[in-house]
Amino acid sequence: MFGKETYVQRRALLKKKVGSGVLLFLGNDECGLNYGDNTFRYRQDSSFLYYFGLSFAGLSAIIDIDEDKEIIFGDELSIDHIVWMGTQPTLKEKSERVGVTHTLPSADIVNYLHKAVSKGQTVHYLPPYRAEHKLKLMDWLGIAPAAQVASVPFIRAIVDQRNHKSAEEIVEIEKACDITADMHLTAIKMIRPGMRECEVAAAIEAVALAAGGDLSFATIATVNGQTLHNHYHGNTVKSGDLFLIDAGAETAMGYAGDMSSTVPADRTFTARQREIYQLQNAMHLASVEALRPGVPFVDVYDLSARVMVEGLKDLGLMKGDAADAVREGAHAMFYPCGLGHMMGLDVHDMENLGEQWVGYNGQPKSTQFGRKSLRLGMPLEPGFVLTIEPGIYFIPELIDLWKGQNKFTDFINYEKLETYRTFGGIRNEEDYLITETGARRLGKKIPLTAEEVEALR
Repeated sequence: MFGKETYVQRRALLKKKVGSGVLLFLGNDECGLNYGDNTFRYRQDSSFLYYFGLSFAGLSAIIDIDEDKEIIFGDELSIDHIVWMGTQPTLKEKSERVGVTHTLPSADIVNYLHKAVSKGQTVHYLPPYRAEHKLKLMDWLGIAPAAQVASVPFIRAIVDQRNHKSAEEIVEIEKACDITADMHLTAIKMIRPGMRECEVAAAIEAVALAAGGDLSFATIATVNGQTLHNHYHGNTVKSGDLFLIDAGAETAMGYAGDMSSTVPADRTFTARQREIYQLQNAMHLASVEALRPGVPFVDVYDLSARVMVEGLKDLGLMKGDAADAVREGAHAMFYPCGLGHMMGLDVHDMENLGEQWVGYNGQPKSTQFGRKSLRLGMPLEPGFVLTIEPGIYFIPELIDLWKGQNKFTDFINYEKLETYRTFGGIRNEEDYLITETGARRLGKKIPLTAEEVEALR
């Protein structure tokens, strides 16, 4: 946890931003994996962590702006809990660590909220992303799940705070990025033909656990890099394969790192692999060079896409004007994803609050295939932490679909593309902090160029 004053100041700023009403924070409960006592790894709600700092199940909280009250609701442990879980601080002791002096039993929150509603106060709540949250809102406020509408002023106030990372947050994020880099370096050095994907995934995850934290998301370690989020680890690595790794560490405080690497199964890239790999590097480096305050991230995405189209034209895979191809969406045959996303207490920071608020400041997102997956589009500001992860993918099913539809034939050379249909995918990813004058990479450097990768093979 950070010092008590950090949480006190965060809540004070939030109250000022929202202005009135009752702010309701739903902490997360334990969740059974296959029965009640065998639970998934516990993870506290990130907004609860940001304002109250307590990573314990069974808590909820309110900030009553009108009455100037901050209350944490929870229950003291019984002797049965202590036998099962060990000695823990009391609820009062936990709360005092974050500057909250008023605590009440869990059940009392219902009466408090009912009184607030009867007085005409607005109860602000965030978008519920767990079934337990939806049920609590129904029980506590009488709002059916289908009718639950989150408070936009509450969302926007939180997004504005959490999007701008403080100096102490940057230190914690960089710690996560350093561990993440070690995870990738371990994998890059060990991958060989004959290994199973699960062996690589196990080694990656061991690094995160040994550092005292956990994973910030489920590890991607695959020879099928053309599948963007492939969590299957059952294949055996063969000579000639490309192996894509997308993995990140989460510190004990909940802050995330997120990096990607693509390496040849063999000690060196083939000539064809090297061509595509170097083109992806060019996309990546052009994107990083463009990062600075005031630049709309959607413009950086467009730049990366144009760099890719020009390179694919040189290889005979695309044709026509690059700007036209990107505007019309033909580039999404090879680049059907975004360029990056915000990162902090969530690896996709505040995604539960809505990408239109976190990445677009309330403006509508594009619905165009490929471009619609861009999670961040608004102008960059100092304090933003984001990922840069352009990719080039050869997806057989997408090739067949668009070819059958005669789609974008002015831009895509399908005859040449057929010879790449088993190529796979390439993605490399780094994490950046937007500074007053540009951007700074967070965490240890991981190999980016083909030469850097091969030097570790």
